[in-house]
Amino acid sequence: QVQLVESGGGLVQAGGSLRLSCAASGRTFNTYTMGWFRQAPGKEREFVAHISRSSTTYYVDSVKGRFTISRDNAKNTVYLQMNSLKPEDTAVYYCATALSYPNWRYWGQGTQVTVSS
Repeated sequence: QVQLVESGGGLVQAGGSLRLSCAASGRTFNTYTMGWFRQAPGKEREFVAHISRSSTTYYVDSVKGRFTISRDNAKNTVYLQMNSLKPEDTAVYYCATALSYPNWRYWGQGTQVTVSS
């Protein structure tokens, strides 16, 4: 069982920045692939970014160059640095763990990000 707790969401103006954090339980965090997803009102949940245990990263096209995913294995934490935010980035952001990529098995409760125009 892996528990994930997100934090760092909030309200920001367009062009601003936020950093999301996701703290994970478990002693083998460094072996997990970690991902961020988001769900906007009335839309399906979509993939945003993931980082492998070797810190290889991958992003959806819409956030490339603006978002950066990183991990701190000593703190069992994954981050999502979001810059140049746009109103269309407004969503609930979730982190997830894949014990065996791409099977996202554990999910956090989500954190709201709202970008005003």
